[in-house]
Amino acid sequence: MRIKLTLNRTNKQRMLPMDYQYYISAWIYNVLYKADQEFATFLHEQGYGNSQTKLYKLFCFSQLNFGKPTLWKEQKLFEINQAEITLKVSFDAPEIASNFVKGLFMEQEFYLGNRFNGIDFKVLRVETLPEPVFTETMCYSLQTPWVVSYKDQERNSPVYLTPEHDMHHSLSVKHIVEKYKNTRNTTISAEELTLTINNNYKRSGFRLKPGTNEETRVVGNLFDFELNAPIEVHKMIWNAGVSEKSSSGFGWMEENNDSNGRI
Repeated sequence: MRIKLTLNRTNKQRMLPMDYQYYISAWIYNVLYKADQEFATFLHEQGYGNSQTKLYKLFCFSQLNFGKPTLWKEQKLFEINQAEITLKVSFDAPEIASNFVKGLFMEQEFYLGNRFNGIDFKVLRVETLPEPVFTETMCYSLQTPWVVSYKDQERNSPVYLTPEHDMHHSLSVKHIVEKYKNTRNTTISAEELTLTINNNYKRSGFRLKPGTNEETRVVGNLFDFELNAPIEVHKMIWNAGVSEKSSSGFGWMEENNDSNGRI
């Protein structure tokens, strides 16, 4: 299920860190944490996930829609001029949870940013978004990067792959298969998925835990892709994100209805 949040600035501050995704993720976790056992139990009883930790990670979110901000590149800041902005959030939860989840976010007030720059927001509206008509073959356009990585033992740090890398395709499919296994009571095989990626990709990423000793930059890729898979797999990636680190703001995609954009 996807919801759209309309946010209103409640103070005069306009500066927002460019790596705002980390702060959005932390805010969503905070909303879920406040719901605590009630929300975790609600989802668990619907059959999704094997633990509260997994349940809390079954979400993804879009970029903020704030028009055309002024860029302060050296300071790594956006200056946001419009009062209302929107954010889409998705949860891999049964449709029956729709009203429950909407209620969690209704009229929330929160600060988005770090201790130096940020904006106070209030949630004005929460709307449930319609799902596409899912078929076994779907075309999508990534709106936030799809991260594919592996651990390099020599470097002791992740290597973020491009679609041109030999391991990119197999690791992409493997992640979808594992996410499906971890959230459903059944499994699928990699052979049941056919993934075709548009060669015109763009590298993109942002920092997690900015300004801390644990700061790291995560890099993925933006591209269009076609996926042939069981319909339930399409529903899962639509709601839980298709990428690694989806709960940090990676792997949000929209349906590509452009007939000329088929791969």
